[in-house]
Amino acid sequence: MTTRPTDWWRHAAIYQLYPRSFCDGNGDGVGDLAGVRARLGHLQRLGIEAIWFNPWYLSPMADAGYDVTDFRQVDPRFGTLAEAEELIADAHGRGIRVIVDVVPNHVSNEHEWFLKALNAEPGSPERDLFWFRDGRGDSGELPPNAWQSIFGGPAWTRLPDGQWYLHLFAPEQPDLNWRHPQVRSEYEDILRFWFDRGVDGIRIDSAAMCGKDPELPDFDHHHLPDPHPYVDRDENHEIYRGWRAVADSYPGGRALIGEVWLADSARFAQYLRPDELHSAFNFDLLGCGWDAAALRTCVDDTLAAHEGVGAPSTWVLSNHDVTRHVTRYGRPDTSTAAGIRQYNPVVDEDLGRRRARAAALLTMALPGAVYIYQGEELGLPEVEDIPADRRDDPIYHRTKGEDPGRDGCRVPLPWDGDTEPYGFSGPGAERPWLPQPTSWARLSAAAQEADPASMLNFYRAALALRAAEPGLGDGPMRWLDAPEGVISFTRGAGFICVINLSEAPVSLPVHAEVLIASQKLDGGLLPPDTGVWLHTA
Repeated sequence: MTTRPTDWWRHAAIYQLYPRSFCDGNGDGVGDLAGVRARLGHLQRLGIEAIWFNPWYLSPMADAGYDVTDFRQVDPRFGTLAEAEELIADAHGRGIRVIVDVVPNHVSNEHEWFLKALNAEPGSPERDLFWFRDGRGDSGELPPNAWQSIFGGPAWTRLPDGQWYLHLFAPEQPDLNWRHPQVRSEYEDILRFWFDRGVDGIRIDSAAMCGKDPELPDFDHHHLPDPHPYVDRDENHEIYRGWRAVADSYPGGRALIGEVWLADSARFAQYLRPDELHSAFNFDLLGCGWDAAALRTCVDDTLAAHEGVGAPSTWVLSNHDVTRHVTRYGRPDTSTAAGIRQYNPVVDEDLGRRRARAAALLTMALPGAVYIYQGEELGLPEVEDIPADRRDDPIYHRTKGEDPGRDGCRVPLPWDGDTEPYGFSGPGAERPWLPQPTSWARLSAAAQEADPASMLNFYRAALALRAAEPGLGDGPMRWLDAPEGVISFTRGAGFICVINLSEAPVSLPVHAEVLIASQKLDGGLLPPDTGVWLHTA
């Protein structure tokens, strides 16, 4: 294991690995644990300190594994529990920690608990584990309220016996009732199950959505109530204090990392109090446009929110739910807030990739931990022309295509070769579960290996410098004066990061050495859409 301190989550370079799309070891066109084990060397050479795995549990895959049937079994598509244990050991042998994804808001409609609830009478104890309610209207033909699913359409499905059940995501994902003690004890035991197998961290999906107002009141989606009936309710904190006690009972620094989407930074910070989660994803940067003033404000607000509770910041540019930032940064409107996912054929991919390289230097230099979504190190763009009959995401299908869904950022990685599957699978394999673009041969890991200027080698160099630079990772930073449209700050003793987001070259600060630049420098000038790390002595 790595020799860095046990509070590794405060500074680590963490790789988000989407198992279905990383590497296919058995030739069925779907990534699996055997494929991951075969490619661990890629992550070690990249300089990764921990891997966050999206769910690998037993699941019908109605929502890519976020509809879990059994948290204690690995889905056969991915392998076996024994293989998961071997993968954890292999990663540890390379100095890489392992984070698994736990989904507390809901389970699969094929989960043992839900099947028992379906076979039980209305009002039975089995149904108390979920949110079963009678409908409105003369004969209960209307849903209990007007809540809408995050995936589109109503958040309620009616059963043949007349009752309705709540699912804030897909109908195949019934929401759990976290007011029930059996739900709480079960999830704490799930944490122990994976900590016992050597897992170093738990990523918590939709962490702010567990608690529900038992009255299930309607609300105006344009004027959100306070408190909200199912987002960021105070009872969530009691849940995570219980989880923290479990994590703290294990040696070696076990971490809880929350997916907490909240606009209120003060409320966000409450999840990071010393007896709750260790860290949480910072989505402000992910949603920030390519604008110097906006990015600086985002950094200031993020650091201020975390400082009050002594928690580390996290920095992320892409993930499995949003448009890849190479594409986002190449659009006229560069913010995720303009639409997490959108149909927009206007993309300057070369511009997006230049900005992505500069943004990588920004995130790696900021205080805290940095997350890298798989394929980011290859400069992969969003795949926006997936045929309708190949799309898998329930968001696409439930919105009847109005939302393009998340498949475009989940396309299997290109490893080598000139044609699909680009080494994702071996010879004679089934076609990849999502189609890969014909243009991806030039973006494969093998194609980039020999090019010193490639995105892959750029990421390797930057992560190696980040690991070696004493002032980077967790710790203080200080802004430096800079021209309009330029971000400049210092870390530690003599380290400076400068990002030029303006439309003209700018002069570099006085320095003794250029450590790395995202593009070729123009003498003493930093070109537009370029970042650089400098030493002053």
